[in-house]
Amino acid sequence: MSGSPHVIRGSVSLPEAELMWRFSRSSGPGGQHVNTSDSQVELRFDLGRTEALPEVWKERALERLANRLVGGVVTVRSSEHRSQWRNRETALVRMASLLAEATAPPPRPRRATKIPRGINERRLRQKKQRAETKRGRNGRDWS
Repeated sequence: MSGSPHVIRGSVSLPEAELMWRFSRSSGPGGQHVNTSDSQVELRFDLGRTEALPEVWKERALERLANRLVGGVVTVRSSEHRSQWRNRETALVRMASLLAEATAPPPRPRRATKIPRGINERRLRQKKQRAETKRGRNGRDWS
C-alpha cells in the first residue's frame, strides 16, 4: 500500500494492522475488463476494540457513528475507480476523514450577546418610518 500512515488528527493515525480489507467486483466505471477484476474495496475498522484511539475519542466516535456501526465495526466502500489500488486509497482517505470528523471535539457553546440599545432603537425607528411610508400609499383620501 502507501508508505504514509493515514493521519486522523495530530499524532494519531489509522493502524494498518487493524484495517480489514475486502475486495469484490465493482459495478463502477470501466470497459470489458471490469467484469473480471475485483476493483470494489470495502474497508472495515473495529472501532469498539481498537487501542489506537485515545479513550475519549473512541467514546465520542462510537456515539456519533452509532447509526453506521455494525457490531462496533465501521465500514467504508469505494468503487469509483477502475484500479483497485486507487479505490484502496480512496477508501483509506474516506475512513480517516470519517474518524477525524467523529472524534473532533464538540464546538464551543455560543455565548449570547446583548443587542446594543442604539441598534435596537434605530431598527424600531426605521420600522415606524417604513410603516408610515406604506400607510401614505393607500389612496382612501385621493378623490
